Amino acid sequence: MPVITNIEDLRQIARRKIPKAVFEYVDHGSYDQVTLQRNRDELRALQFRQRVMINADNRSLETTMLGEKVAMPVALAPIGMGGLTWGGEGEVLAARAAETAGIRMCLSTMSICPIEDIRAATKAPFWFQLYVFRDRGFSESVIARAKAAGCTALFLTVDLPMRGQRHCDLKNGVYVPPRLTARNAFDLVTKIGWSLRVATAKRRTFGNVFDYIMKTTGGGMMDTARWADSNFDGSLSWKDVEWIRKNWNGKLVIKGVLDSEDAKIAADVGANAIVVSNHGGRQLDGAPATITVLPEIAETIGDHLEVLFDGGIRSGQDVVKALALGAKGCLIGRAFVYGLAAMGEKGVAKALSLIREEMKVTMSLTGVRDVRDINRDVLYEPRSGRNV
Repeated sequence: MPVITNIEDLRQIARRKIPKAVFEYVDHGSYDQVTLQRNRDELRALQFRQRVMINADNRSLETTMLGEKVAMPVALAPIGMGGLTWGGEGEVLAARAAETAGIRMCLSTMSICPIEDIRAATKAPFWFQLYVFRDRGFSESVIARAKAAGCTALFLTVDLPMRGQRHCDLKNGVYVPPRLTARNAFDLVTKIGWSLRVATAKRRTFGNVFDYIMKTTGGGMMDTARWADSNFDGSLSWKDVEWIRKNWNGKLVIKGVLDSEDAKIAADVGANAIVVSNHGGRQLDGAPATITVLPEIAETIGDHLEVLFDGGIRSGQDVVKALALGAKGCLIGRAFVYGLAAMGEKGVAKALSLIREEMKVTMSLTGVRDVRDINRDVLYEPRSGRNV
């Protein structure tokens, strides 16, 4: 086994092990990928204030997210099609790794493994992310399934009224379920481990929506990804939160907020939390990095609802930076999917272990013993020599 020291090591292994189309679906962003790159660049630009001779022994990463005790302030973000990175069972494996690590996983509407498979494979609570389709009756049925599975929070994704163009997906011919074509034949042959897992997998398509698609299309719609693109409800608005509340009485999280005015509205309509997110740079290219807008949003509504964060996290240092600027916890997407694609459940566990240890070291060197005490004092502004 290679020596794995960081998330980039897992990314490189994943690149070698899964087909190009699947890897670039996970790895790339929309259009010119400006926002995707900003997410990383702006996190890297933040500097720590190193402190010495402060007792930072026995550091604690335990905290709460959405009122639930977690071993560290990190959760697995919802990833559409993520299960295909490991033979169609990826979300089940990721959920098991999250349970072992003492953190939460958020399952996507567009996951390969359905809600019921996650519930059967784990005992711990998990969260569910909702895409609202034009057929509101179907959306209500999905919410009911999440309730029946004991999901403790519903993440309403609001930044995808239509999908931003991802050039690599068009060029690579991304299909769900996967197809053998002249374009990808050699690639699939050279990724024999992945191909065999997919060929023998229980699931190869979007488990939460496939039966509904087959019913409504008479079985003629094989490419469920394109069906979903044409059925996202572009009319979704703030007034629809009331409709969702009629069907869901648990914690409600609005995912995809980049503006403090929208954050205020989320608080006003009764959300319990928001996720400051630009969809991992996969939607509006040219939007700001999430770490750039986080401080203003946290300052604006942090006393009224819980602020979570995603976008560009590849290390424990990145998590600490987000916490310092007002996030209560972070969702990681690509970071854990690289591990999943590289080594299955063990790869997700490795990604989480890396982030956990990096957080401990960073806390020690910035003089923080309890993760709940992280604030702006751990960051340094070089021009004036004062804290950010």
